[in-house]
Amino acid sequence: MPASVELTPRQIVAELDRYIVGQAKAKRAVAVAMRNRYRRERLAGEMRGEIIPKNILMIGPTGVGKTEIARRLATLAGAPFVKVEATKYTEVGYVGRDVESMVRDLAEAAIRMVLDERRSEVRESADAAAVERIVDLLYPDTRAPGIAQPANAFAATLGSIFGNTFNQPPQPSQPQTPAPSSTNGEDARTIREQARADVLRGFYDVRLVDIEVEETPQLPIGMFGGMDPALGGGADMGEMLGGLLPKKRVRKRVTVSEARRIFEQEEAAKLVDMDAVKREALRRAGENGIIFIDEIDKVAGREGSRGPDVSREGVQRDILPIVEGSTVATKHGPLKTDHVLFIAAGAFHMSKPSDLIPELQGRFPIRVELDSLSVEDFKTILTQPKNALTEQYKALLAIEGVAVTFAPDGIEQLARYAMQVNEQTENIGARRLHTVLERLLEDVSYAAPEEHGAVLVDAEYVRSRLSEIVESANLSTYIL
Repeated sequence: MPASVELTPRQIVAELDRYIVGQAKAKRAVAVAMRNRYRRERLAGEMRGEIIPKNILMIGPTGVGKTEIARRLATLAGAPFVKVEATKYTEVGYVGRDVESMVRDLAEAAIRMVLDERRSEVRESADAAAVERIVDLLYPDTRAPGIAQPANAFAATLGSIFGNTFNQPPQPSQPQTPAPSSTNGEDARTIREQARADVLRGFYDVRLVDIEVEETPQLPIGMFGGMDPALGGGADMGEMLGGLLPKKRVRKRVTVSEARRIFEQEEAAKLVDMDAVKREALRRAGENGIIFIDEIDKVAGREGSRGPDVSREGVQRDILPIVEGSTVATKHGPLKTDHVLFIAAGAFHMSKPSDLIPELQGRFPIRVELDSLSVEDFKTILTQPKNALTEQYKALLAIEGVAVTFAPDGIEQLARYAMQVNEQTENIGARRLHTVLERLLEDVSYAAPEEHGAVLVDAEYVRSRLSEIVESANLSTYIL
């Protein structure tokens, strides 16, 4: 498990405090849930398999930090994470996404995470091999003789069926063996060493070279159209067949720096064991994965619903086995959800948690209610978090030579205006600060490339640009 998981609950809350204002109860709940994973990993015997995650149901209005808490927790833990909306799913038998797709999305997130880690581990070796290939392009007389690739019998068979689509042998950009040259071995080594050093220091970066890039061949449309994509059908059949399908070579003219990047990716792909990546990704997704189900309140319905609400309870019943623990088939292999942590969230304005079916309620034993944000919370959000909005705008405009300073009374006025708009229109929580700040600094951002200087955002500055909009309910509705 990642080292960050070894943080104590108090330390986890402290880390979350750097990005999220308030919501102490929710932070404590997720911190305990993450620490319980650490404890379970260190158990031995049957007890380890019997302990299941205590899934969490977050209740609170939009914009108070529900999604951000889950996302930051996953980043802190180094765990695969996906966020889904419950409203995107439909009951089996209706048109729409099936609930198992959220587990397949988690598997894909884990694959990307592990693959990035493995590529980082081999980056140095891949770059060294890429540099050698660049030297081969620049000085072909100095390279070692190549080895001809064996013929692809399967490609020939496909070629006889589908014609030129699968039966076009690659045309190498360079001959398989170097052309006759008077360069002897000692001179070749000297030239290669000097060329290698020049490539590493960027001497050839802007020179254009011709290279060939592999492209995965596209199967004829409809060839595997009836197969389930989750099981390797359709678009995934090329991956399933692996090296049997011939690779199409596309000739490109690029700079040496771009060729080095392309070659590094190709060499890294050769060095990474994809079977090991898939095994580790599925293990990590099953043991450490986090699925955040937003808008769970939108499917909170019971029997007797009519019209467009007919599948609400059906969606809940389809989600139930996933949350309880089941095995879902993905294109990378089966993934068990027994130890995946599920965090559900909803505003529950028009419904309440008890409107969920009893079985699903029981699978979310930890419930935390998030507080609505106050003016003081808005002031803190604007200034204190590591990614504070005011710091973001100051950094962006500093690129254009504009120095923006936010005075304390300006921050106070901004927070009050954001709260007033939320009360007059729809309460969207801290997201209102984005719209208010963008409107406030719109003129400065527009003129920044031509008009450098300093801007002081104080209370008067805020009132002069926002008071008319905020005090008009109609203008607030359409502008803020």
